[in-house]
Amino acid sequence: MNGDDTDQDTTLDSQRFVDGAGEDGEQAPPTADGEESTGRDGDRQTDDGGSSTDGDSGNGDSQGDDSPGDDSPGDDSSDADPASPEGGDPSSSVRGSVGSADVDLDAGGDGVDSSVLDDVMLDDVGSEDTEEASQGLFDDLLAGDPIFENKEVLRPSYTPRKLPHREEQINNMATILVTALRGDSPSNILIYGKTGTGKTASAKFVSTELESTSQKYEVPCEVEYINCEVTDTQYRVLAQLANKFIEKNEAVIDEELDELADLRERARDDPTALADTEYDSAAAVEDRIEQLEDDRDSFEQVPMTGWPTDRVYSTFFDAVDYHERVVVIMLDEIDKLVEKSGDDTLYNLSRMNSELERSRVSIMGISNDLKFTDFLDPRVKSSLGEEEIVFPPYDANQLRDILEHRAEVAFEGDALTDDVIPLCAAFAAQEHGDARRALDLLRTAGELAERDQTDDVNEDHVRKAQEKIELDRVVEVVRTLPTQSKLVLFAIIMLEKNGVHNINTGEVYNVYQRLCEEIDVDTLTQRRVTDLISELDMLGIVNAVVVSKGRYGRTKEISLSVPIEETEAVLLSDSRLSDIEDTQPFVQTRFDSDN
Repeated sequence: MNGDDTDQDTTLDSQRFVDGAGEDGEQAPPTADGEESTGRDGDRQTDDGGSSTDGDSGNGDSQGDDSPGDDSPGDDSSDADPASPEGGDPSSSVRGSVGSADVDLDAGGDGVDSSVLDDVMLDDVGSEDTEEASQGLFDDLLAGDPIFENKEVLRPSYTPRKLPHREEQINNMATILVTALRGDSPSNILIYGKTGTGKTASAKFVSTELESTSQKYEVPCEVEYINCEVTDTQYRVLAQLANKFIEKNEAVIDEELDELADLRERARDDPTALADTEYDSAAAVEDRIEQLEDDRDSFEQVPMTGWPTDRVYSTFFDAVDYHERVVVIMLDEIDKLVEKSGDDTLYNLSRMNSELERSRVSIMGISNDLKFTDFLDPRVKSSLGEEEIVFPPYDANQLRDILEHRAEVAFEGDALTDDVIPLCAAFAAQEHGDARRALDLLRTAGELAERDQTDDVNEDHVRKAQEKIELDRVVEVVRTLPTQSKLVLFAIIMLEKNGVHNINTGEVYNVYQRLCEEIDVDTLTQRRVTDLISELDMLGIVNAVVVSKGRYGRTKEISLSVPIEETEAVLLSDSRLSDIEDTQPFVQTRFDSDN
């Protein structure tokens, strides 16, 4: 230390004073009368002979003035710095020293910079308050007996070991796919059915059985699942498949390289180690290692964008055909892929087998739309729909069996009252026999019971869950509407809020035009707005009924089918519509004048 410490900041000097330590972390030796030894010009003497200048001599505002005559003269019992080799409490700190009797906190400005002490004291108080506030925050919520034992069993992503009332469809799939275990290409399969009829769960169950059986008999068979609602373009589908098979090929190569490296080492010490292998010399093993390393280096992951589609397809083709195997590609929501990208992907995949040398590929398509094949090229339709399996909706009794089967695993012993499962099944049976809806109802009812801190799930919880799920569905549908549809819906909401009943299309269009002007959006024609109202009617958001006005013709009378306040809040959460409330007085005035 050079002794030119005048540029050190106030906080550091204050901390040195509070700790009573020198710049190198050593305790400053006390003088005979208990005061710190000082050097010439008031500089504090340090153990290594340097000095720490506290400011200009004689300046009453000096930074960290260490002049003798402090409020605690003769006190040499201050805690040693944690770095000090002379002992003391190792947990001592600036904060600890301030809290001790070494420093009088009521002292004036001659001692420590008050801002430092304020910070230290506030930190101490804040930490204690935080600790006290955090105690018991969740204790009450955890105090009651748990209702769920395994909630994941009630989620759509869970694939159970048993699927009640789907044995026939599962056996049909197994009969078709068993060909893969013989090394041949199975027929392509199309699976149809409404949402919640067990299509995906059954297909995943059969696929898991297929892969486990293939490992048992050492037959190379693999199933790849793709959700086409997320991966909805030909490029993305091919890229995702290519990358999956590249990763699998690299894993196979790495495993073989490890085995060959071990064989090479053993062959060097004992040439007879190659006796029971396909290699006749260590050089042959070395050649195989080099070939595998070259193969591994040749693989290149496909980026999510940027490559020509034919290059992506070629990469996928080479990755699949790297070694012998039967591949089943499961395309869930396959109609979304066709709707977004046409049938080129299906055409390419269905024609691969004529070009592959080592592998075989089969397609399993899953769709909610029974008519989506009507839009396919006839050649694709004939090859893709070689086998078709239809999943009918569940009835109330079947849904009850499914719920009882899941509830045994999902809930604790007597967590459900007797009327819960029948009510959930009845609600779901009203909506096309949707098992997913029934499971959501049961899970949500359980969650509501947990929040109420009750001992069991009862009928009231199921009815509240029904309302909550319905509202969540409305919120999600409204949130994802296009901007123009949101404007039309908002116009209807504003009319209803201003007391207008039996709203007609012309009234909606007048308000819609005003809203478009407010947020600077292109205005559609009245015919197009009428079409948007019909779409909202199909989604169940509004109710549009065509009524006859006699000699005045026919018109649509429109009313909301969803809660006004919640729907309006969702619309206003859209950044483009957030200022739309400014037009409401205009609408009110217009209808006041009409009356």
